[in-house]
Amino acid sequence: MYYVYILRCVDDSFYIGHTTDMSDRVMRHNEGRADCSYTINRRPVRLDYVETLPSRRAAVERERQLKQWTRRKKEALIRGDMTALKRL
Repeated sequence: MYYVYILRCVDDSFYIGHTTDMSDRVMRHNEGRADCSYTINRRPVRLDYVETLPSRRAAVERERQLKQWTRRKKEALIRGDMTALKRL
C-alpha cells in the first residue's frame, strides 16, 4: 500500500510526497530527518491530505499530477470540495 500526501508547512506552503508508512514519514518531516530540503526549514508540518494507492508507480504518477495543480485546486482537494475541484 502506498500513500500520496499533502503537508501544510508552517509558512502555509504545501509539500507533496509519497510513502509506504504515513505516520513515520510525517514524524521524519517534523524531526528534520525526511531527506527533504524543502520542509527542513518549514517545520512543523501538518498532514492535510492523504490518499491510498495500490502501487508505487500509481503513487508517483498521482504525486506528479498533484504537484502540477494550482494552490486553489489543492486547497479544494484538501477540503473535499468536489464542485470547486471540478471547476478548477
